[in-house]
Amino acid sequence: MENFHTQCVDALHAVRTHHPLVGAITNSVVTNFTANALLAIGAAPAMVDIPGESGPFAAIANAVLINLGTPTPTQCEAALESATSANEAGTCWVLDPVAIGPLPVRTQLAHQLVALGPSIVRGNPSEIIALAGLGEGGRGVDSADAVDAAIDAARHINSEYGSLVAVSGKSDAIVSADAIVRVEGGSDMLTRITGAGCSLGALAGAFASVARTQLDGLVAVHALYAAASEIAAERARGTGTFQMEFLDALDNFRDEDFERVTIIAQ
Repeated sequence: MENFHTQCVDALHAVRTHHPLVGAITNSVVTNFTANALLAIGAAPAMVDIPGESGPFAAIANAVLINLGTPTPTQCEAALESATSANEAGTCWVLDPVAIGPLPVRTQLAHQLVALGPSIVRGNPSEIIALAGLGEGGRGVDSADAVDAAIDAARHINSEYGSLVAVSGKSDAIVSADAIVRVEGGSDMLTRITGAGCSLGALAGAFASVARTQLDGLVAVHALYAAASEIAAERARGTGTFQMEFLDALDNFRDEDFERVTIIAQ
């Protein structure tokens, strides 16, 4: 990935041109924000999260997010059905193992799902460490670990299951079989609104499904998120207006806005 800026621009244009259909089995706290974020970038959201529908939908979607933020028994069944169907159809799917480690139901489900080989795993450092079986997780949805502390865990998941792994924090690290790509930038205000990380998982699916490669798409969406959050923070008066400005920043994002962030391959 020699020219990150060009590849980010190309990935964004692909999303806006192809309008990927993204299914989301996600948590009840963030459904609305996730759908609006997908619409803002030009994707088409569909919150299909019941058994009997999640599988058939995964087969026709461009991407699927499985987010474990508020797992109901129905959602747990739908998640496994969706992941299995996505694999059979070759659909890009993203696992976001929210708050695993200390909470047994979602932790068991996360391990079942990662064994199916997600295209992408996205989480905070503590979630990634717990998913790799190398730690106990964080405090609820908050991470107790730094991004660098999760790199070995991300490598383990990539090696074991073939998934690209995105570790989110003050800077983001994206781990593939061949490289670690770091995306530096963004506003701390993302941590003060609900749904930022969860929506990122959905957007990651949208980008990865239509970009030249899934890695290109994953890097681009993290750069987009970081830059858009900076733009929003400059205009916001507090957390309420930040959320609104963030959606507007996604909607009005310009090619040159990618230049706000630093992207480094290791």
